[in-house]
Amino acid sequence: MIIKKLDKYTPEIGNRVRELLIQLSRSGKDKGEIPESWFNDIINSPWHDLLIAEDENGTIIGLASMSVMMGPGIRKNAYLEDFVTDASLRGKGIGSALWDEMINWAKEKGCARLEFTCGNGREAAQAFYLKHGADIYDTNFFRKTL
Repeated sequence: MIIKKLDKYTPEIGNRVRELLIQLSRSGKDKGEIPESWFNDIINSPWHDLLIAEDENGTIIGLASMSVMMGPGIRKNAYLEDFVTDASLRGKGIGSALWDEMINWAKEKGCARLEFTCGNGREAAQAFYLKHGADIYDTNFFRKTL
């Protein structure tokens, strides 16, 4: 297994990322194709990366989408938006390897913290985060659709 930053788009990559995100989705709904422009925006940004874990055949078996958030109150923090390993391969160390790479990525960007959300009912994910040294931060998460 290797972990790297996505540096080029292909339709096959787009489809595989979509397949993994469907596994992550609580509803399991397919929201359709991810636009190539999204991948290109990530690839071309100094503040965002898609970390991908590939097996020996080059198949994407896990991913983490990372961003840097900046503000006068928080200074610079890393934010984890999507983090998933293929359901058929869980428990084999892929998530832990991605986690270590996320921490390295955040440190390289000069971030003080890695922040993320984890929904209620995701006990396995929460146990993973606690095992890897994350703390639960009591807050309310809000969303406004634009």
